[in-house]
Amino acid sequence: MKFYDVPLRVESDPRENVTNILLERVKKNPNHALFSRKNPDGTWRDVSSGDFLSEVQSLAKGLIAAGIKPGDAVALLAKTRYEWTMIDFAVWYAGGVVVPIYETSSPQQIEWILSDSDSVALFIENDEHLERVNKVKGNCPRLSQIWRIDSKDFSDLHQLGEKVSDADLEIARSNAEAKDLATIVYTSGTTGNPKGCELTHKSFVDHCRNAAAEIPELANEFQHSLIFVPFAHILGRYVAVICIYAGIRVGHLPDTKLVAAELPVFQPTFLLAVPRVFEKVYNNAELKAEAAGKGKIFRAAAQAAIDYSKGLDDPKGPSLTVKLKHKLFDKLVFGRLRAAMGGKVKYAISGGAPLGERLSHFFRGIGLIVLEGYGLTETAAAAVIGRVSWQKIGKVGRALPGTGIKIAPDGEVWLRGINIMRGYWRNEAATREAFVEDWFRTGDIGELDEDGFLTITGRKKELIVTAGGKNVAPAPIEDPLRAHPLIGQVLVIGDAKPFIGALISLDPEMVPVWTAQNGIAEKLTLAEATKHPVIRAEIQRAVDEVNSRFSNAEQIKQFEILDVELTEASGHLTPSLKIKRSQVLKDFSIHVDRIYANA
Repeated sequence: MKFYDVPLRVESDPRENVTNILLERVKKNPNHALFSRKNPDGTWRDVSSGDFLSEVQSLAKGLIAAGIKPGDAVALLAKTRYEWTMIDFAVWYAGGVVVPIYETSSPQQIEWILSDSDSVALFIENDEHLERVNKVKGNCPRLSQIWRIDSKDFSDLHQLGEKVSDADLEIARSNAEAKDLATIVYTSGTTGNPKGCELTHKSFVDHCRNAAAEIPELANEFQHSLIFVPFAHILGRYVAVICIYAGIRVGHLPDTKLVAAELPVFQPTFLLAVPRVFEKVYNNAELKAEAAGKGKIFRAAAQAAIDYSKGLDDPKGPSLTVKLKHKLFDKLVFGRLRAAMGGKVKYAISGGAPLGERLSHFFRGIGLIVLEGYGLTETAAAAVIGRVSWQKIGKVGRALPGTGIKIAPDGEVWLRGINIMRGYWRNEAATREAFVEDWFRTGDIGELDEDGFLTITGRKKELIVTAGGKNVAPAPIEDPLRAHPLIGQVLVIGDAKPFIGALISLDPEMVPVWTAQNGIAEKLTLAEATKHPVIRAEIQRAVDEVNSRFSNAEQIKQFEILDVELTEASGHLTPSLKIKRSQVLKDFSIHVDRIYANA
């Protein structure tokens, strides 16, 4: 089996926990701006590391006074916001264990997480959250306290802690060591009840310090970023901790729809997003150019950016012709794109799915280096990431220090190291199944090259075996097709079938824009759009283009366009926006039958 190990660059004291990260930051400079908070008038105000620590300590004292003891589980259900990180650190300061819950969770999902984790207290944002919790709290016997962030509850909790001494607070804070449990993060599984991943303080402390040492271009006090990924997902919280460690100033946005308007105001130097966000940026820019009659110019500029980026990988560098084109379009197009993203952004991290070579080259060509990351909840976010100094576009990157990668005989990616979970909470059978000795079986299929760069080709359980015996990984087919402006989601099918098919949903936000720019005057409902001949022809063109990249046995022969949007609310996407394949196949079995009706 091929494997690659990267030694630790930094090793922490085993007596430390995540709160030491914050204490170190304050010791370096208590006046350094660590966060920015949105004012009612739309401006941003800075919060120093010292002030943040004071808020954390005040809230932690309140938790202790309210009866939270070391080892107690405290759950948090909220959108991405400043208070989330404050609560994270306050619970850790009080010696507790944080249990994040997606803000979009149903009452049944909330019940499962609260009851399974034995959470004794819960932070929520508002009365709507309280309504959901009230429906199930009777089935959560250990849940005794609920606090609303957007109410007097929060200030009362701070006030309650005034009677707790600094000495008692320090006893609670220093109780947890690196080996102890910091958080139970429930996987947003596509089937069954989610499993709770036990992540220790070491998973955060050692992982953050080693990652920061490996990507110093991003992890330094001169960087600032807007975070809008859900904090219930481990990626957002891991990045929040590394930002505190490195002194990166952070602003929070609760909704991705607010990002475009805030980028020019906040002017981040780096971004964290899923590939769909980068796809939207590109597609919106192209559609705006089309609307202004400059579609040809944009496409020529995009190709110039891609050619320039590819030239950077050549030992001789880009040719003179490519450089001249790039310089021209930098003034005409690229500068405006950078300005729309705030004008200062140089780096981005993309995770959750492959970004695709074309988009990676495009963004690098316009001056934005996108580093791809790979990891799972079980690996405390990124275990593998690209480097600014050494990129291989099309591959994820190399393992972070303290991490090992192995490719099993069947192609499955195995990981081990400082960031791997301790196990699944109260699920020994699942834990045993997930590990081979100290190697965690990711369930992903991948390849390692001679330099240790990892490529992910798909999920092991999602591998399609056609009736003809051909193994087909759906993700490499789905990802480029999903990049089309009209397409929302794609599900490639064909297991035990004579050929590959696909279920495709449209993007309801892009349909009216695209139709208006392509000579369709009438306003179409989503259902009408799926049947419109011009739209069907465009989807066929997109399918044909993607098919040209694959062998005949891997090409989509038939597809169905669904007349509904696939969303988390509809039950077809996980909170991390991964498609629930079994649920989609069940709910749209009629469409599957149509694809194979004449087979």
